[in-house]
Amino acid sequence: MSAIIIDGESVAGKIRTRLIEEIDTLKKRGLCPHLKAVQVGENASSKLYVQNQQKQCETIGITYTLDELPANTKEEALIEHIKKLNNDSQVTGIILQMPLPDGINAKKVQTLIAPHKDVEGMNPINMGELVYGNTKLSPCTAMAAVEIVKSLGIEIRGKEVTIVGRSAIVGKPVSLLMLDLSATPTVCHSGTRDLPAQTRKADILIAAVGKAEMIKGDMVKPGAIVIDVGINRVKEFDTNGNPVMNKNGKPKMKTVGDVEFATAKEVASYITPVPGGVGPVTVVMLLRNTVEALKMSANL
Repeated sequence: MSAIIIDGESVAGKIRTRLIEEIDTLKKRGLCPHLKAVQVGENASSKLYVQNQQKQCETIGITYTLDELPANTKEEALIEHIKKLNNDSQVTGIILQMPLPDGINAKKVQTLIAPHKDVEGMNPINMGELVYGNTKLSPCTAMAAVEIVKSLGIEIRGKEVTIVGRSAIVGKPVSLLMLDLSATPTVCHSGTRDLPAQTRKADILIAAVGKAEMIKGDMVKPGAIVIDVGINRVKEFDTNGNPVMNKNGKPKMKTVGDVEFATAKEVASYITPVPGGVGPVTVVMLLRNTVEALKMSANL
């Protein structure tokens, strides 16, 4: 058996189409979503992410603006800036770009974003709402993983779901989202005694631990759905086990997930690739959260 490879861009595209229609309806009522990004200092990877955010927003009709603060900005000044945006009625969503410079407590600042403008779903209030089954503003990557499973049209109720990784942005919220769908989630972590035993029982396996290709094919239940959230940069090797060098004489790098794709796809029924799987859906979840934030502000 060879798994069906899930096209994340296709899943994202369908959600994007629905968002365009919803945004058009909101604009007819005089409501326009406006996502404000805040970046402190310069970072190459963050810059690319910002450019992608802007492109995605503009494509579906969301206003996107970026506040660039100098690298020497102090934590107190950043907090004041966030508070200002919280009180700005023209801003309906706020995203704080990572990484932040040394000396700024990212978690502290992020939790000060107003709950109804928290498009990343990281405010403690929104995390608490998740426990109560209110999933309007939940962490984007967790929502993406669940949305991909839902897109397959399978019955989720009663399924055994094993989640490898217990982070606040994926593992923990995914478990709550799956509970809300009446699945039976198990969260594995560094203290799990027999990880293969846990992964082999999973009808749905979600890997989000940040360790390159740690989930091998023999750890996957035959016919399982495998959602690979991991993004890892590793060296590329040739058939003899030697590093492949680029034109500059440095080791060539490639992006892989937390699942060993080549072996897992021979066992699973469905599997997400890396890249091209969870990533595109995560971006569109940010857009959906931005629209939901506007609706919350307008009491819709």
